[in-house]
Amino acid sequence: MAQNVQYITNEAGDRVGVVLDIGTYQQLTAGDHDPELLINLSVEELAALAESSLSPASQAELDDLLARNAASQLLEEELAQLDQLLQHIDHLNILKARSRYTLHQLGRTELLAS
Repeated sequence: MAQNVQYITNEAGDRVGVVLDIGTYQQLTAGDHDPELLINLSVEELAALAESSLSPASQAELDDLLARNAASQLLEEELAQLDQLLQHIDHLNILKARSRYTLHQLGRTELLAS
C-alpha cells in the first residue's frame, strides 16, 4: 500500500521511523481493514505479483501430468503430485487476484497488463 514511503534513519543508518503520504496513512489507520488487501507490498511488487505465472518447468510438468491423467496413465504417486501442483496454482491465482484487487483499491490499475 505504501506508495510514497520515506524512512527516518539514525546516525548508524538504521531505520527508526517512517513517513507516509496521507492517503496511505488513512488506509492503514482505518478502523475496518480489508483482509484481502496486501498492505505490505509496494505497488511495483503488487504489479509483478499480479502478472506472475507458473514457471516454465512447472508448466511443462503440469502439461505432462494432465495429458497422462486424461489417458488414465498416472500412478498414485503422480496423481498426488498433480493434486499438489494444482493446489500450488490455486494459491498463486489467489495471490494474483488479491494483488490486482489491492492495485485497484489504490487506483493504480495502469500498472496492470491489459
